[in-house]
Amino acid sequence: MLDRLRKPGPTIPGRGPQEMLLTGWGRTAPSRASVITPETDQEIEEALLSSPERGIIARGLGRSYGDPAQNSGGIVVDMTAHSNVHAFDIDRGLITVDAGLSLAALANMVLPFGFFLPVTPGTQHVTVGGAIAFDIHGKNHHLDGSFGEHVTLMNLLTPDGQRLQLSPESNASLFWATVGGMGLTGIILRATIDLLRIATSKMAVDTDRTANLDEVMRLQADEDDRYRYSVAWVDCVATGRSLGRSILMRGDHAALDQIPEKLRHAPLIRDSRPGVTAPPWAPSGLLRPATVRLMNEVWFHKAPKLERQAIQSIDAFFYPLDVLSGWNRFYGNLGFLQYQLVVPDERASVIRSVIETLAHGRWPTALAVLKRTGGSHGDMSFALPGWTLAVDMPAGIAGLSQLLDGFDALVAEAGGRVYLAKDSRMQPEMIPIMYPGHREWRTTLDSIDPQRRMRSDLARRLMLRETE
Repeated sequence: MLDRLRKPGPTIPGRGPQEMLLTGWGRTAPSRASVITPETDQEIEEALLSSPERGIIARGLGRSYGDPAQNSGGIVVDMTAHSNVHAFDIDRGLITVDAGLSLAALANMVLPFGFFLPVTPGTQHVTVGGAIAFDIHGKNHHLDGSFGEHVTLMNLLTPDGQRLQLSPESNASLFWATVGGMGLTGIILRATIDLLRIATSKMAVDTDRTANLDEVMRLQADEDDRYRYSVAWVDCVATGRSLGRSILMRGDHAALDQIPEKLRHAPLIRDSRPGVTAPPWAPSGLLRPATVRLMNEVWFHKAPKLERQAIQSIDAFFYPLDVLSGWNRFYGNLGFLQYQLVVPDERASVIRSVIETLAHGRWPTALAVLKRTGGSHGDMSFALPGWTLAVDMPAGIAGLSQLLDGFDALVAEAGGRVYLAKDSRMQPEMIPIMYPGHREWRTTLDSIDPQRRMRSDLARRLMLRETE
């Protein structure tokens, strides 16, 4: 059966090192590094042990918005050729794969057997290693937690060349330092994932078009526990009685008797739409207040006011932006920032404060998403029980740095956090305030990597080890 699951690796013009200019998905803060593309554990180990003074970091598909998978002047290990399947226990729903395998490839492999990813973010173009390193979360975090909660075993190549097997029961402290640890505890080689069993590849979705922020947050707080998945698109431009008007989408994997009869003979076929590619460039300033207001107006009124049990494809529900390859280019040459915060339940008022500030200041917030969150166990994991809001804005806007610094202070005072997988500009003094597990995590790093081989632009910028 494994032969059916294996996929041919990509054609690699040269394993490197190749000098490359790298950015995150936000296309800000480019830096140059030597990039290698190993195919075997041994090649990864050789690269790690020979890393120069500027160190080494692993990189997947480059979907972190900021600089965690960049390493200026050092080595970056492109893990995408390291993508085999090693075992699949169908009875138990456990699959063991290399860290460079993408979530897209993993989903395509397991769907025909009646399984899906236990957690998926808003893009499938993320590697398994990246999903662990940033303990990604999805629309089901309020019930199912983040990705690391569903990893039963992982193999880690430590900075001194050891290959350790980690689990929540064995080497637990290093396991939870690695989950959400931004790739700084070593290089994840492979992982065993506890998959979600499903009956069809369709989603049964309820949609509510809400008049304002109070209404959408009330619906989510009162009813989200009835749904596995919940997410709200929020209009951060509307003001007055329409402040925070939203489109709330909630649902679960459809049962066999919920899908049209004509589809029941092959219920697990994935209905993927052909993608299109964004133009190679777009002028800066395209997404300004006037155009964003118009886009939001169209998007809000396009959604049904009330719809129940609509059948959608997995791709339409989870990955609406993936259909447009290179959509980040619409923000122009200066790129964009995604600011994602989480605050505890009792400080939900921070969400309103942020949205009010954005709306009244006419900030061009092209995309904003609101979700409920549960807890996470990783020392440096992002989510905590409460609310998370993510907003996209073009980089280079006058006053943007001051705006976001102000949000940081508000979030930190509330006992919240900013998501490091999305960050590209936060100040280092916020880390010990927002991440109380930072001290314990740093102690683990000092013991596992005394020579400080694992380095990244993010680690230096945020002084995660104080002397970066």
